[in-house]
Amino acid sequence: MTGHSRAITSNQPGPHRDLTRRVERALQHPLRKPVADHTREAFERAEHWRDARARMPLILDAGCGVGLSTRRLASEHPGCAVIGVDRSADRLSRDHGPLPDNALLVRADLVDFWRLALAEGWQPARHYLLYPNPYPKSVHLKMRWHGHPIFPVIPALGGRLELRSNWRLYVEEFALALRQATGVEAGVEAFEPDGEPLTPFEGKYRQSGQSLWRLVTELPHRPELLPVE
Repeated sequence: MTGHSRAITSNQPGPHRDLTRRVERALQHPLRKPVADHTREAFERAEHWRDARARMPLILDAGCGVGLSTRRLASEHPGCAVIGVDRSADRLSRDHGPLPDNALLVRADLVDFWRLALAEGWQPARHYLLYPNPYPKSVHLKMRWHGHPIFPVIPALGGRLELRSNWRLYVEEFALALRQATGVEAGVEAFEPDGEPLTPFEGKYRQSGQSLWRLVTELPHRPELLPVE
């Protein structure tokens, strides 16, 4: 993935006016979407793999795309078990070299995988959301992670949460949603990645001269953030 990448444009001048309402709804109303069988089976395989590495801190690479970030995170953190999750079999099948022994790629619906992970008591030491689809049209707020009903599960898992995006507003909205749900104030900062880019998108955005933004914060494990059935 090389060449010029256009900057994100949106019809939103600032944080979405419905963000607070969307987050409040997610905190008050349980997500009743049935867990897909294929994700339940994939999670069981991931759980078995993780059990064999129970003494290793867990790193969760959520929406890992082609898995390059999972490979690089595993190499950077050899003492950790790194699990990358993406819903696309095509993306996960791309050849980016062999997986390190401490890495696993899982094809699953991330919404379901997150819920299963929380229900099983997973507590990632690090949790990455690297360049999620920004859905920049205002009508698509509910498709951004912080506007989706799954949002409370993300901070509930705890750990060192890091979100990266080339759209500052996405990160700012996520920080507002995080403060509303947890009371945690997470700063939004411009950053320049050290060394190789973690993802192909990160490399493409850098080559295009775009600014990159991130949010990094430490969160406690708080399953009680989820609304009660």
